[in-house]
Amino acid sequence: MMVAGQQGRIELATLLTGLEYKGRGGVAGRLVASVTSDSRQVGPGAVFVAVRGEAVDGHVFIDEAISKGCVALVVEAGHPLVRARKAKPAAEVCWIQVADSRSALGQLVAAFFGHPAAGLRLIGVTGTNGKTTTSYLLESMIKESGGRPGVIGTVNYRFGATVQPAELTTPGPVRLHELLRRMADDGVTHVIMEVSSHALSQDRLHGLRFDVALFTNLSRDHLDFHGDMATYFASKKKLFTHYLKEDGTAVVINWPPGEIDGGAQPDEINWGRQLIEELRGSELRSAAQAGVGRLQGERRRTGPRHILECGVREGDVCLGPVHFDNHGITAAIKTPVGSWELRSRLVGEFNLKNLLGGVGVGVALGLDRQAACRGLARVEAVPGRLERVASPAAGAIFVDYAHTPDAMENVLRTLATLEHRRLIVVFGCGGDRDVGKRPIMGQVAGRLADVVLLTSDNPRSEDPGRILGAIERGLTDTPLRRGRAEAILARPGTRGYDVVESRRAAIEIAVRFLAAGDILLISGKGHENYQITRTGQHFFDDRVEVRRQACQVRW
Repeated sequence: MMVAGQQGRIELATLLTGLEYKGRGGVAGRLVASVTSDSRQVGPGAVFVAVRGEAVDGHVFIDEAISKGCVALVVEAGHPLVRARKAKPAAEVCWIQVADSRSALGQLVAAFFGHPAAGLRLIGVTGTNGKTTTSYLLESMIKESGGRPGVIGTVNYRFGATVQPAELTTPGPVRLHELLRRMADDGVTHVIMEVSSHALSQDRLHGLRFDVALFTNLSRDHLDFHGDMATYFASKKKLFTHYLKEDGTAVVINWPPGEIDGGAQPDEINWGRQLIEELRGSELRSAAQAGVGRLQGERRRTGPRHILECGVREGDVCLGPVHFDNHGITAAIKTPVGSWELRSRLVGEFNLKNLLGGVGVGVALGLDRQAACRGLARVEAVPGRLERVASPAAGAIFVDYAHTPDAMENVLRTLATLEHRRLIVVFGCGGDRDVGKRPIMGQVAGRLADVVLLTSDNPRSEDPGRILGAIERGLTDTPLRRGRAEAILARPGTRGYDVVESRRAAIEIAVRFLAAGDILLISGKGHENYQITRTGQHFFDDRVEVRRQACQVRW
């Protein structure tokens, strides 16, 4: 790691440069070995940053951090536990009081790792769906254009020869800046980061500024955390208003619901259009404020200077002729720097949206058009994203991560365009998450599939039967009627649904009864190789299970 000081340590005074704080205990001469907000990671020479979490307040662990030998504490000024310690400060520990310890954590970690992002081009991708696929597209485009990309995303963290399983889509500040340091030292030029709404809401990105930020879409998800769609949208918007460089580019997909397939609901909001209007409004306010600021000797900005709108028929980047088939997508995409003629092996309208956003980012980065199009053509599949895991003589089997109503609708509509006899879907919903989407997903599946097998996803601490009952309420509003899974699947042309709580059993039944021309979709978990229940986390990979079952069936 490129840090100042001796033996991998950095002077506390250097670490605090640029941070507004009040100190007690003396800063000079102290060397820092690590920075952490996790009291379990504190050791001699650590700086412990006490952050107020959603479940736990880090200020509770001040004494533990002191006992483990921390060299400094970063705390929030005015916090009750800090006021209580004023009468008996620990002389061996430097107390750093700041207005917002979460913000300070990002700045301190960035400084500790030598501000690795300063030499990298950062691309942030946010949205409910499409982030992972877009990250693979951008990675291939940049690589084909001569760059050395690194990716921090849902499936894994990867750069050069390094591939590590992802702990979180967007890791916390310490892990994030450590990864960026390793990437910078390995010669990475561009970092593509999937940015989750949780990370934005929890301010995990402090200390970073992005060169390009892409908004893919917004649909119902994570409302157990955000509460409502307006709050969810506000979290996504922060990537563009708080973490994008002044001269950075906001790339926004403006794709009206149902624009091509006509599947829009009457009350659906075009969140891409909403974001563009709010960003352009904030840019006008910024311009007016800048005029006032010049008189006051200061400058304020609340929105990006550059906005690239990616639209279906209108926008800076928009569609020309498009052709879909079972082998992929052929499209011409009009841009300010000419038409991009591309061929992709990905299928479906939702992947056309991902390609459109990828082209928008390519334009913002100034990538060579022909090289970038070659990169797009090289992406054959994305782990757990409409991944074809078996093509038996009897039919085709896909695994997908779709776990929201919008994603489920997109995938089923895409599969419905392929030649098939029956469209069969096996899926469930996660426990301890947004309960309101469960009947909606049941309704979507019952409306678009011929056979539905409801099964467990990650029930976590909830009763799986209760989750399945909520999904089933949505199915009762569709033409499908409940029957025994084996009986429904065994009779050609029969439509219906059943509830099979065991995911292994549901997959086994669906694979065993797959008939010629059927398409089977196993949805909800995608690339995940585990299942979380009340008894903990256990290995379970839909793709492995499908292949195991397929080997035992004679069609």
